[in-house]
Amino acid sequence: MLTSEDNMTSVDDKDNDKTFENEQSMVTIPLKEYDKLKEQNNYITDPSLIAVIDKIEELTRALRKHIIRKF
Repeated sequence: MLTSEDNMTSVDDKDNDKTFENEQSMVTIPLKEYDKLKEQNNYITDPSLIAVIDKIEELTRALRKHIIRKF
């Protein structure tokens, strides 16, 4: 005997299967646009990551004030 919960699960499974149907599609973009995207791989653009790096830089500057090098 199927309950309404069992029926909902099968509908959810079917919907989930449909989301993966077009996963293998290919997108075509111009070579210039591809080169720009590839170049962006060399840079950090995530604002939260940039904020973390800025904080590390600030803390490093504060620590450098306490370094005494003896040669």
